[in-house]
Amino acid sequence: MRVRKTAVIAAASSLALLTGCGAADMTKQASPFANARGAKTVTLSVQSWVGAQSNVAVAQYLLEHELGYRVDTVQVDEVPAWDALSQGRVDALLEDWGHPEQEQRYVKDKKTIAPGGELGVTGHIGWFVPTYLAKKHPDITNWKNLNKYADLFRTPESGNKGQLMDGSPSYVTNDKALVKNLKLDYQVVFAGSEAAQITQMKQFAKEKKPFLTYWYSPQWLFKKVPMTEVKLPPYKEGCDADLEKVACAYPHTPLQKYLNADFAKKGGKAAAFLKKFKWTTEDQNEVSLMIADKKMTPEDAAKKWVDSHKSTWKKWLS
Repeated sequence: MRVRKTAVIAAASSLALLTGCGAADMTKQASPFANARGAKTVTLSVQSWVGAQSNVAVAQYLLEHELGYRVDTVQVDEVPAWDALSQGRVDALLEDWGHPEQEQRYVKDKKTIAPGGELGVTGHIGWFVPTYLAKKHPDITNWKNLNKYADLFRTPESGNKGQLMDGSPSYVTNDKALVKNLKLDYQVVFAGSEAAQITQMKQFAKEKKPFLTYWYSPQWLFKKVPMTEVKLPPYKEGCDADLEKVACAYPHTPLQKYLNADFAKKGGKAAAFLKKFKWTTEDQNEVSLMIADKKMTPEDAAKKWVDSHKSTWKKWLS
């Protein structure tokens, strides 16, 4: 699941270094379109999860087909994307789940990144079990009872503890601290990517096996594998400020867009369009389902959505 790239940065081998913790320094790499004299080009950062890919696919399609821009997309992890955006290696980041340290540094202090407005989608991270398991053991959806069921979730990777499955270690996650601070008999095991995590969950569901997983909404998989959230201690403002001591649920986060500050001022119609780009959870899930489940290319999925939602995207161009 990758957004179509109209160009590559540096070389293919460089792109391979951009995944996982310790990712390559994206700020040292430039788009081949960067500073091209007179060229109408835009470079968009695209994260590895399919919802972010859906945003970029639709934005790219409209920039190219309605506004006449040439669009370059760069896949880069969440934190390195901020560095790249600050230095102008990418022009826009369309889905940020909350990085207060980077926001303070680049938006408030250095002023090299400008807010691009809300995406229109509210994100939420949580722990989930398949609904078929929740129906069988209703009390499993309260964190206080998880130790009682730890044996159900044991895997070869988690040893004698229950497995809490996470996706990529590069994603926003407090799970290791939560397991420790809530004194849970569980081991966080990373699948490695969203795609690998989905594959595991679908296999577990096919066999009706128990699983406990870090997951998030919006996400198309809920339509295929119904899941029920496990209630963690309630989220309160500031309860996750110290990531070593966090012992509360994840917040509900209105997802944000960010633009390189110079691009925000001088990016013309492209910058104005990206600031106005705002859609719903249902819109995003519709495109994500086409890409991830129906195996359409991001461009074809974007075209299908654009063809049937003209009244929505026309507002972004006005």
